[in-house]
Amino acid sequence: MENIEIKARLNDRSLTLDQAHRLADSFLGQDHQTDTYFRTPGGRMKLRESTLSGNYLILYQRDDQEGPRPSLYETIPVDRPRAVKALLRNLLGEDIVVEKDRHIFLYGNVRIHIDDVTNLGAFLEFEAVMDDQYSDRDQETKKVGKLMKMLHISASDLVGQSYQDLLRQRVSSEPGIKNSRD
Repeated sequence: MENIEIKARLNDRSLTLDQAHRLADSFLGQDHQTDTYFRTPGGRMKLRESTLSGNYLILYQRDDQEGPRPSLYETIPVDRPRAVKALLRNLLGEDIVVEKDRHIFLYGNVRIHIDDVTNLGAFLEFEAVMDDQYSDRDQETKKVGKLMKMLHISASDLVGQSYQDLLRQRVSSEPGIKNSRD
């Protein structure tokens, strides 16, 4: 699967949340997610434990760049998250755990996420899901740009790294900040 996505820091989470409620076609709900990242030789892999949609492995590859970027991903449902987490921890090693509360909206084929990430703050993500109906990468990139304007996201708000990298940087630079599971 592929999507076109952005991540941005939010200066006014409440305002953006209100705007998303007005703009979106639907509100899918509020979710608490715990993402356990594992060390991998290439790409990224995390076990997501979600109060809204269950548990699943997410494997993905994307460049760390600000602005709309393609991301290739695969999701695999997991019935036994504790066993899978222990197995992957032993095989690959655990990198870091990211916890967040997420509001999830849909605007056409674009998932809008407004996240409160433990030890990092408030963020917004757009994920324009590509499929048979939405397969033009340039058109989906333009759609994400249009949504950025509609929700007042500027280029200076954009973040190129994953939550995994941002939290790892914060943990290593600030002695009082802990990995979410510590």
